[in-house]
This record gives sequence, C-alpha cells and structure tokens, in this order.
Amino acid sequence: MKILIADDSKAMRMIVIRTMRQAGLEGHKLLEAENGAEALKMAKAESPDLILSDWNMPEMNGIEFLRALRASGSTTPFCFVTSEGSEEMRTAAEQAGALGLIAKPFTPEAFAETLSQVVSA
Repeated sequence: MKILIADDSKAMRMIVIRTMRQAGLEGHKLLEAENGAEALKMAKAESPDLILSDWNMPEMNGIEFLRALRASGSTTPFCFVTSEGSEEMRTAAEQAGALGLIAKPFTPEAFAETLSQVVSA
C-alpha cells in the first residue's frame, strides 16, 4: 500500500510514521509532502492508496487539499491527522469526503482503529 502523509512539520510526519509502525501498519511505501499544494501534486502523480493529512498547513490547507483532490475526480481514501477536532471541522471534513479524523495527540490504538475503518471503507 502506498500512503501519502501531508504535514508541514517534519517532526509530526515522523511521529505519524512511528505511530503507524507501533500500530502494526508497517511495510507500506510512504510518501511525504510539506503542504497541501505539494500533496495534491504528489497525489496526482503517485496515485496513493491512502492519504493522511494535517488540517493547518501553508500554501494549501488540508480541507482545501481534500476539496481540490475530490474536484479532480480522485476517490482515494483520505483521513485527517490533526489537533483540530471540533464538531464543525469534523462535519466539514465529512462533507468534503474525508473518511476519518485522528485527533492529536493520538495513540497507536486510535490510529489502528481509525485506519482499519478508513481502509475497509
């Protein structure tokens, strides 16, 4: 499985990768993007099987990235990994086509549970 991780923080991308391994989600090809605009280009070029994206990023935030991705016709499973977890944001994410939201700080168990639902959706 090819997974695209979009977050403007290199440290947070490393934490996401480590948490995925702790959750038993290893052996996947991982792609990294520093913002939504870069992630959109990578998603179009690489056709990942799953996208994990932060909400707040420069150049193009996560919700703009998701909306542009869906507008391009992509149905790639998409999940937010963010400290933003308000009901309003969860609703906006769902309406834009996100299949899940993992709130920071997260545990390997929460990661495994949410991603198993996203991948099987």
